[in-house]
Order: sequence, then C-alpha cells, then structure tokens
Amino acid sequence: MPELPEVETVRRGLAPVMEGALVTQLQQNRPDLRFPLPEAFAERVSGRRIISLGRRAKYLLIDMEDDLTLISHLGMSGSFRIEDAVQGDFHYARSKDSKHDHVIFHVERDRRQQKIIYNDPRRFGFMHLWKRSELDLYPAFAELGPEPTGNALDADYLAGRLSGKSQPLKGALLDQTVIAGLGNIYVCEALWRSHLSPKRQSGTLVTPKGKPKKELLALTEAIRAVIADAIAAGGSSLRDHIQTDGSLGYFQHSFSVYDREGGACRMPGCNGTVERIAQSGRSTFYCQACQK
Repeated sequence: MPELPEVETVRRGLAPVMEGALVTQLQQNRPDLRFPLPEAFAERVSGRRIISLGRRAKYLLIDMEDDLTLISHLGMSGSFRIEDAVQGDFHYARSKDSKHDHVIFHVERDRRQQKIIYNDPRRFGFMHLWKRSELDLYPAFAELGPEPTGNALDADYLAGRLSGKSQPLKGALLDQTVIAGLGNIYVCEALWRSHLSPKRQSGTLVTPKGKPKKELLALTEAIRAVIADAIAAGGSSLRDHIQTDGSLGYFQHSFSVYDREGGACRMPGCNGTVERIAQSGRSTFYCQACQK
C-alpha cells in the first residue's frame, strides 16, 4: 500500500495541473471502488474550481469551491495519470490499462484542457466528499496523530505517548494515533538509522520523569530524515504504485534494511546481517548486531 511519501509525491505531481483548474466534467465509469462512490458524485464535482491539493496521512485531499473536499485513498493499486485532452496524446506516459480507468476529471486551466485519470485495477481505493470546514470530523481523521513532516512531531511528544509502555517499538510507531501516515517500510528504515531494535519496549526510551532519552531524540530525527529522503526520491513505488508521470519512485534503491533479508548490514563498522521477523503479521527487517 502506498505510504505517506508516495501520496505526497502524487500530490506534488497533480498540483501544477489541478490547482486553480475548473472541473468541466467528472466522468464516473462505475458506481463503486472499495466503497460506493458518493451520491450524485459527478454532479457535485462538475463545474467546481479546485482551490488546492493537500494531504492528511495517506489521504489525498482535493479542496474545491463551496467548502467541498474530495478525500481520496489509493488503496493497493490506485494511481493518477495526466492526459492531454485536446490532442489526445498523453502528457505523460500511459501508466495503466485503460479498462481500469474508473474516475476521470476533465479540467481546464490556463485555457488548456486535460484529463486527470484515476486508475485502480484492484479497486481497493476509495473517494469520499466531505465539508472542508468539518474535516476534523471525518472518521479516519478523528484520532490521527501528528504528521511526521510537521513541527508537532518532536521527542517530547513521543515521550508522552511512549512513557510506561511495554509495547514493542515497531508496533507503537505504526499506530496511526501516535504518528499519522508512518508505515511499515519507513518504520523499519528509521529504526535502523537510529540503531534501535523493533522489539525493544517503547517505554525504555523515556526517563522515569517522562523525558526523552537520547535514543528517542535520535529516533525522532531519523523518522523526519527518512520521510524527507523518500519524498525527495519520489517515494518507494513498490508493486503497483506509480507517480503521476508514469514513472516509479526510486527510494527503494536506497533501502538499508527493508526487504534485504540475508544481506550485509550497511551501517558503517557493522558486520551484521539483515534479518526478517514477523510482528503482528507484518514483516520487520532489522540488524540484530547494531540495533539494540
């Protein structure tokens, strides 16, 4: 499933085409994705101007006129591509089989007509319409923690959330109420960068007085750094996920531990080997030699 950096990459790819554009027509090619599409979906979106594109955790937010936001989740295989609507040629390379083009935004911006096409072979993605002024009431957002890219995430905040907990560190970091949008790949990478074992009890990173230990300071910086590096590289684009220009992300070429079972640890001075274990039904990759 696309993680936060992949969704942020999609947002940045779509923004130059969609922000400020008029949706001249929303073309709906089926009634549902993972869930039914909103009632009167095409009618409610067609004719509105797109104000801005945002993101909350792994959700893409398309803000439109009249306090309306389209909330989109890519699921396992969802993607957007951009097509030139006048000439019929793809502004970027074709990315998916067109039989899976389920929602098409016909937009006009600066007198240029284009199509923004949502393609989803497995149909695990979904789209909802919600009032922008009431986004905090959207069920999936109500309990989300701070973004790993925002100023609200710091070591003091994490100390407050992890203090006294015996839960393994990997599980605590995957809890979306602790940090929004942080997924399996980047948790593995951040723990490796900060030399912390995914099996370590969360509370051991906090002093008896509730202050962050130096290990928690290092972990906080590692989380920020790995997300920033992944966004700069265009995400990881594993399996089905692609960027809006049809290309794959390249951060997967920089993985230090994720999906490198049996490989030599890349930490300078470490002679360990990357191992794979299962935690809560998910694969965890780490080096037992240097992650304590």
